Amino acid sequence: MGESLKQTMQLPDLAATERLGRRLASGLPRDPSGWVVLLQGELGSGKSTLARALLHALGHRGPVPSPTYTLVEPYEIGDRSIYHVDLYRIADEGELPFLGWAELREGLMLVEWPERVPALLDQADLHVRLSFLDAAGNGDGGDGREAVLHARSDRAASLLRKLT
Repeated sequence: MGESLKQTMQLPDLAATERLGRRLASGLPRDPSGWVVLLQGELGSGKSTLARALLHALGHRGPVPSPTYTLVEPYEIGDRSIYHVDLYRIADEGELPFLGWAELREGLMLVEWPERVPALLDQADLHVRLSFLDAAGNGDGGDGREAVLHARSDRAASLLRKLT
């Protein structure tokens, strides 16, 4: 990648997290095949909320369950394949082939708990780290969230530039 680009956004409430998901969806190319978006943060920090808003903005109608127990929730939206993946229950990257990882790479992947497989950082286009903020802007409360978006590919840097 030629340029590293980061943006930090304050997400004071659930609606702001949903807006970010819609904005990310609008910045993706018509065919986001091969994109890997990592969603990292503590339990309850907004990873699934962000993924749900993004999927709805791309045209999915209906519920978007957390893939905590299924590990992978597939979505076909028009001619696009999107996979919402939760790696929380994965012990190491040796388990990825059992998820059909090679096939998942052909679509857009939204990956929660990517820290379970650290090598994914090198494969990611966009890394979104969500954290809790309190009213003073510190990371010790639950009054809001902060999202740090880090472009890890040139195409993700282009997406982030569109968000500003």
